Amino acid sequence: MAAFDSALEIAAAIRAGKLMATAAAEASLARIAAVDGKINAFTEVTRERALKEAAAIDARRARGEALPPLAGVPYAVKNLFDIEGVVTLAGSKINRDLPAAASDCYLIERMHAAGAVLVGALNMDEYAFGFTTENTHYGPTRNPHDLNCIAGGSSGGSAAAVAAGMVPLTLGTDTNGSIRVPSSLNGIFGLKPTYGRLSRVGTYPFVHSLDHVGPFARSAADLVATYDALQGHDAADPAQANKPVEMVSAQLSAGVAGLRIAVAGGYFKQHASPDALEVVALAARALGVQTEVLLPEAARARGAAFVITATEGSQLHLADLRKRPDDFDPLIRDRFMANALTPAAWYLQAQRFRRWFHAEVMKVFAHTDIILAAATPISATPIGANTFDLNGAQVPSRPSMGLLTQPISFIGLPVVTVPIFRAGKMPLGLQIIAAPWREADAMRVAAELERSGLAKSLMPSLT
Repeated sequence: MAAFDSALEIAAAIRAGKLMATAAAEASLARIAAVDGKINAFTEVTRERALKEAAAIDARRARGEALPPLAGVPYAVKNLFDIEGVVTLAGSKINRDLPAAASDCYLIERMHAAGAVLVGALNMDEYAFGFTTENTHYGPTRNPHDLNCIAGGSSGGSAAAVAAGMVPLTLGTDTNGSIRVPSSLNGIFGLKPTYGRLSRVGTYPFVHSLDHVGPFARSAADLVATYDALQGHDAADPAQANKPVEMVSAQLSAGVAGLRIAVAGGYFKQHASPDALEVVALAARALGVQTEVLLPEAARARGAAFVITATEGSQLHLADLRKRPDDFDPLIRDRFMANALTPAAWYLQAQRFRRWFHAEVMKVFAHTDIILAAATPISATPIGANTFDLNGAQVPSRPSMGLLTQPISFIGLPVVTVPIFRAGKMPLGLQIIAAPWREADAMRVAAELERSGLAKSLMPSLT
């Protein structure tokens, strides 16, 4: 069974009558059946729904109707997105007892309107609290480039499904790095938009003040087409900003002329391995970047992000921690229980620091449009590894994959992660960080790196 590559090529072929949407759906389902036993990306395959949605697209084309931009493109979502008729597991055992979702979440509705065909739900860290997708209840998701290694998390299934060619597009969430970490480790493109850009209605929460939603893809154009389809104001989401919809697809060809691009120094160099620094250097060279900027107190920003995550995340699960502690992943449970004891004063101080850090970073953006940094400190680690070596120090694996992402999501900045090609090496990604609401600037840089041949996704053999 052939692997999927381009979502836009699939949609174009369906519009032109060269491919039936039902054939594309069957191909995706066959690829899932053929390779997901090795990867463990899916927790639910919605075969009946997929074929029904695909048949509806074929019927529209037969009637001569104009088809939407993602017509017939198979996709899947992290299993914390509500899918009508499916229990929203959020990676947990406890949620199995919940009733099936009564309706689709807002972003699935947007994807349906764009013509995309939903084929299933994807594995993740329990309640999105992790960076590895080593799930106790549903098993670890494996990296398609090395089945002995992690896929990253918490949206590990979302990234691995795209990397393995089971679907060309997926949706995930990012609180402290959960889109950017697995994008980096699986060698694909990922977008964490500005906090409040996309609706979170119908997604199971982790940390209300830090949660983001966004897409994964194998190319910049597919990523942007998905992002454009997801945009729209949802009055039911109080956290969503009422910003005008900005179609980014038409801007990808603009190049990077006029953009002031710099490399993040200080903290972002100190916590990156030589391989990760190589990724940044390659991108900087390709873009002609020589400027370096410092984000003040980035280490404190990561610490404050941990405090906010600990406080809000644990409070959400207090009732179950009291009633059903044994039904949690033991490591997740213990972290939640310890976090529940976080003093309120710490949380308030973390939120005060957050305002200060945001103001300081905005000063950097007064003279810089784009900041480049590695997405993960190292490439994918072996499944089951408790620590990894980072520049001579042993650091804990589960939290430390977010070393370079947490200070950025802490203040809600938009970030595109792109895979930087290095022959014979495991994937590693680059963060392209922009000022709030400037997703288009970050995507222009991603597209430029892709045109240069430096940013590209490689299909693993899986043999």
